[in-house]
Amino acid sequence: MLAERRIPLILLGILLVLPLVVTEPYYLHLLILVLMWVTIGTGWNILAGYTGQVSFGAAAFFGVGAYSAGLLAAKLGISAWWGFLVGAVACAIIAVPFGMITFPLRGAYFALGSLALGEIFRHIAIIWEDFTEGMVGIMVMQTFISKIPYYYIALALAVASIVSLELVMRSKLGYYFVSIREDQDAAASLGINTTKYKMISLVFHALMTGLAGALYMNYMGFIDPEVVFNLHDVSIMAILVAIVGGVGTIYGPLVGAFVMVAVQEVFRTAGFGLLDYINQQVGGSLTTFIKYVKDAHVLAFGILVVVVIMALPNGLVGDWDRIMGRLRKKRRA
Repeated sequence: MLAERRIPLILLGILLVLPLVVTEPYYLHLLILVLMWVTIGTGWNILAGYTGQVSFGAAAFFGVGAYSAGLLAAKLGISAWWGFLVGAVACAIIAVPFGMITFPLRGAYFALGSLALGEIFRHIAIIWEDFTEGMVGIMVMQTFISKIPYYYIALALAVASIVSLELVMRSKLGYYFVSIREDQDAAASLGINTTKYKMISLVFHALMTGLAGALYMNYMGFIDPEVVFNLHDVSIMAILVAIVGGVGTIYGPLVGAFVMVAVQEVFRTAGFGLLDYINQQVGGSLTTFIKYVKDAHVLAFGILVVVVIMALPNGLVGDWDRIMGRLRKKRRA
């Protein structure tokens, strides 16, 4: 048991002291994003990875959490930090009726229903200008100048989400989730109320994603409908984080978040500025090429997912023993 905990505890220790070593705001920003995606990916993982309900609705709950925090500050003059509580409650309230409507649906139909949920809230945020400010967006004053407090808040959320997932999956509740994923009809025949437990799983997903949204509002200080209700940048990214790290694994979203944020940033910054530097040295002849590279992160995501699915169907964490086994064989050879 102690051996199983060793690596996570070492990693947690490193993350706790990392801001003392990494003081550059840019890198702290990337770490905050990684930790935020750990929380979102873990929420998606409990619903899709362990309960078998594939969802494209992460953007809906992320946006509701973000707008809950933003509207408290913009409309009521209440601290946006109360958005953690209000956003979590709002996401749970939305999740319950949504689950009651969509859980009779299965497979692709539930996934499409969740996709529609995000689009509904995006359009509400755009159209209801008197309440949401529409495309103008909402801006709040950031509480901290330094990124370090935000880093530790993001770390606390990420750790809480992983610990919560592990506790749930070690309980009877976790066995119910997995039984529904493996064979819903068989689980129902054994007396498991499948709708009830899918609903509980959905609420976990909504709460975690809503909390991440509230953090995003407080950290970034600005949101608009196209940012927080974005299908690709939120819902698809949540799925990719879990798939790359390992669907149905405790630490898969943690690994997947590091990989996906790193890949996105490498393309967005053209190799952390390396290609821009080379372009300067060759007189700007690579300008067009660099422009395409900076816009190619979506293509890179697609290629990465295809490679992972084909070579490592259980993700980096799920197939870790398999990866290490191959490396040992190569060393012996």
